[in-house]
Amino acid sequence: MELTCLHNKFKFPSLPHLSRPFFKNPNPRIFPRKINILFLASASDTVVASSIKELGSKKDDEFGDLKSWMHRNGLPRCKVVLNESTSHDEKHMPVHYVAASEDLRAGDVAFSVPNSLVVTLERVLGNETVAELLTTNKLSELACLALYLMYEKKQGKKSFWYPYIRELDRQRGRGQLAVESPLLWSEEELAYLTGSPTKAEVLERAEGIKREYNELDTVWFMAGSLFQQYPYDIPTEAFPFEIFKQAFVAVQSCVVHLQKVPLAQRFALVPLGPPLLAYRSNCKAMLSAVNGAVELVVDRACKAGEPIVVWCGPQPNSKLLINYGFVDDDNSYDRLVVEAALNTEDPQYQDKRLVVQRNGKLSVQVFHVYAGKEKEAVSDMLPYLRLGYVSDPSEMQSVLSSQGPVCPVSPCMERAVLDQLADYFNRRLAGYLTTLNEDESLILT
Repeated sequence: MELTCLHNKFKFPSLPHLSRPFFKNPNPRIFPRKINILFLASASDTVVASSIKELGSKKDDEFGDLKSWMHRNGLPRCKVVLNESTSHDEKHMPVHYVAASEDLRAGDVAFSVPNSLVVTLERVLGNETVAELLTTNKLSELACLALYLMYEKKQGKKSFWYPYIRELDRQRGRGQLAVESPLLWSEEELAYLTGSPTKAEVLERAEGIKREYNELDTVWFMAGSLFQQYPYDIPTEAFPFEIFKQAFVAVQSCVVHLQKVPLAQRFALVPLGPPLLAYRSNCKAMLSAVNGAVELVVDRACKAGEPIVVWCGPQPNSKLLINYGFVDDDNSYDRLVVEAALNTEDPQYQDKRLVVQRNGKLSVQVFHVYAGKEKEAVSDMLPYLRLGYVSDPSEMQSVLSSQGPVCPVSPCMERAVLDQLADYFNRRLAGYLTTLNEDESLILT
């Protein structure tokens, strides 16, 4: 049988979640980029890029650093210090990170932040019922927390949270690599991601933030008693969208998802938490709610001065880049997502659908390809792909009566399947503006 007669028996639809396969960095050129915007609303209604001199002025000495402020307000003795890491842009202050103040062993409590120093939706709104109503309607916890911090920032030094907000300003929405989330990149910078599904994810997330901005006034009217203390306009009049977007991204980069707590407490902003903590995919240490506090128990030995690391959850590098502005070279959760579908126009579609369901698959099936396990992933795909090429009714009946994902395979059919799979991956790689070798060469220059 001619190969041409086998084409289009099986479909690869558009892949919105396909990530670049196993590249250490979705685009290495992002790291030296200039960071040029302040992530939270300034005291005025415009974005002000504070200078090092302004952020580190003597007028702020009365508050001390973040850790000193926390100790004065209830933080018990802990085993961490705040150290500095240089910024890629010399115009900006170095980023802080939490490091061990002494040698730690696995199982040691690094710190325990009392709930009085933790920002949750319940604390912000003062009513768990209102908090749950808001977050089950049209607004996320992140949007509500971002709005709260924007209003608090307008209070300036009168705000209890001034030292914490000042620290977030210092970080400028940057993660541990001092890089912003691509949600804050310019169109020119986003072009670096051309060919990667990460670009579509960024644009989709940005549209979601815009929708939440349009619903911000809901918080104002539903929780009016909270905002009576702020002599400002309603949210969409007090803050332009770009200001809210910066605040949202900053909150997204530092929010902690607590387990086994009420809904209104599950997303928390924890001083000494992210982005001051380093995220690692191969770490199991997590911030946990324990007896009226949020504590961190380290999962490994740590020498004095070394960064404290925590688990970032089972997220691929595309999500780490969008959420936190970094990628993890040793991320065992990074994966290539391949979505395949049976052809609905196939006369034997219903029979094939029955076969794939019997074997634990779907008519639209997602396959995950992990680094180092490519052979296993392809072996899992092939029976599914071969089924799409079965055209003879008698062969289809043989498949229906067999046990397991068994299809008759001719050399012609196998070549068609492999050619289609290879063509698919080649087309995806061809969509990138540069090759992996070109990107790696750029890093070394």
